[in-house]
Amino acid sequence: MGSSSAAPGRGDGAERPPMRDALVAAAFRLFLERGYEQTTVDDVVALAGVGRRSFFRYFPSEEDVVFPDHERCLADMTAFLTAGSDDDDPVRRVCDAARLVLLMYAENPAFSVQRHRLTKSVPGLRAYELSVVRRYERALAGYLRARFTGLRNGALRADVIAAAVVAAHNNALRSWLRSDGKGDAEAAVDHALGHVRAAFGAGPVAAAGEGPEDVVVVVSRRGTPLWRVVRELETALGRG
Repeated sequence: MGSSSAAPGRGDGAERPPMRDALVAAAFRLFLERGYEQTTVDDVVALAGVGRRSFFRYFPSEEDVVFPDHERCLADMTAFLTAGSDDDDPVRRVCDAARLVLLMYAENPAFSVQRHRLTKSVPGLRAYELSVVRRYERALAGYLRARFTGLRNGALRADVIAAAVVAAHNNALRSWLRSDGKGDAEAAVDHALGHVRAAFGAGPVAAAGEGPEDVVVVVSRRGTPLWRVVRELETALGRG
């Protein structure tokens, strides 16, 4: 989140190999000129001036060149979650981890918008993108399951929160992409994730319904009819 001192950033100083970037640029130029399904790996490497082995050194498949940074982002997310402590609010932690995906898209808005348009028009790419989203969700859920171990409905809660984080993040991200990358993407995603934190971010014990139960004491005179005792109890519980 924008207000979190633990919010992740992308300042790791890692630089992408120039050949990798050249392959991505060549691929997208051809996708725009010919269409994704009419472009082959041979076409891409020919335009980039490299061999097929160079392509597959960086990208296992043609789909991967459309999403070149997701493996790096998934690794960064996993490392960020692993680096957390037991004192962290787990819901806040997964919301902060989700921001890594937004920051990846925001690094190059023009490319991200271009990719969004391409993905919408190619069913195979939409399916591939969904598989990537599921991997992010599994990473978030895995962290939460570990944090909620031993709590009632801990695994269920972990899965629900992870799905909510992904849904909120993607709602804001896709709205930004549909606007051609205009506006403050980070603010939009933070606003969406704020709903998740408001709904679930009460700490692992209280959030999982494991806190102390309320105790209500009703004092009545000896001989008070049972129906009156029940009414007093309902009033005390706010049900009267």
